[in-house]
Amino acid sequence: MGNLKFADTTLRDGEQAPGVAFTVGEKVQIAKMLDSLGIEYIEAGIPAMGPPEDEAIKEILDLGLKAVISTWNRANISDIKASLACGAKHIHVSAPVSDIQIKTKLCKNRTWVVENMKRAVCYALEQGCSVTVGAEDASRADLEFLIEFTVQARREGAERLRFADTIGILEPFRTKQIIGMLLENTGMDIEFHGHNDFGMATANTFAAFKAGARFLSTTLGGLGERAGNCSFEEILAVLKQHEGIDLNVNDEMLTDTLNYLNVASGRSEFSSKITKPGYRALTIFEQYYPLL
Repeated sequence: MGNLKFADTTLRDGEQAPGVAFTVGEKVQIAKMLDSLGIEYIEAGIPAMGPPEDEAIKEILDLGLKAVISTWNRANISDIKASLACGAKHIHVSAPVSDIQIKTKLCKNRTWVVENMKRAVCYALEQGCSVTVGAEDASRADLEFLIEFTVQARREGAERLRFADTIGILEPFRTKQIIGMLLENTGMDIEFHGHNDFGMATANTFAAFKAGARFLSTTLGGLGERAGNCSFEEILAVLKQHEGIDLNVNDEMLTDTLNYLNVASGRSEFSSKITKPGYRALTIFEQYYPLL
């Protein structure tokens, strides 16, 4: 997909949607379908959760897909060891960066967060892995601290920073401003991860792209925690309509993938219909993309 890259988190953040629990077989199938769509990065799950999560991750890693398969880890060595035990070579290290989460979630301080992030990144690199770093609740973080956190991650050898609008409070104008400032002050590649609590995940993701973020975090159908994440098919249509960027995604394959996801997640009214011969749901992508 050229200079623009997609990092899909359907198998991690998508599964955090209420009532969703994929089987090992479903996770493997979704990973195959994502790879066929041309997704460059697939976040396969959280090995520290134990079985059957680690079993699914091992099977996905054994598929030999074209996509880079990564795992999600807290900023501690035990999580990374669990990922290594699965055979993972691409490690995502995530830590809260807003004062409210540092205090209430971790009961720690900023220095502790930075030092533990650095230790985790260093350990993963020593094991021969590539590393990305996630800034949880970045949209509520103090900007100076967020810049410091990003600079330290880059110095330790992280490839990019995932800016997470964890509770979905951003709006596009502020998103573009913050991402632009981060890029200007750190020189770090940015991945934007937006939540849809105010219905602006796709708009914020587009704004981040316009600011210079080269990596966009999405899920199929916008599946995700609470109100969901940025929808892969929606941002595809937006990029085509407003930027003339055609990523050559096969719309029929995407529709089939979304239909499969609807059944596996059990979250839509389509589930009972899809099993009927000849049924084919129309997605937002399919309705608009060919017309753009």
